[in-house]
Amino acid sequence: MFGTELLERRSKPERIADQAWQHLVSAVSSAGDSVRDTARSARRSGSGLADDAGDLVGSAAEEARRRAVLAFDSLAGRRPALPWALLIGAALVGAAVGWAAGSAARAAGGRDADDIEFVDVDRPDSPVGLDG
Repeated sequence: MFGTELLERRSKPERIADQAWQHLVSAVSSAGDSVRDTARSARRSGSGLADDAGDLVGSAAEEARRRAVLAFDSLAGRRPALPWALLIGAALVGAAVGWAAGSAARAAGGRDADDIEFVDVDRPDSPVGLDG
């Protein structure tokens, strides 16, 4: 009884504020439940995405580490090493292209003029003076 008398004695703004507070608590509670459910479903469906994101972060960390080492070496006055694998690969590709071009040139230049056969074609409908 004491509680009901206390509630009845409150002013109208206090009762409205109490009702608003109850609605707010209810809304926050239901929102928390829906967020929790959404988080669970996202966790289930997002495990693959998390793995992909972890790989991406790992590769970004490796790239950052590589750049930091290069920056530190540059600040220390050390020159970067020559990319020997790239230089050797370029030299091998150049040698292969040169060999192919030389072989083609030898094959084209190795023909004698005697091996080439010219054909004389007499065309009866040709204009005057073109048949020599």
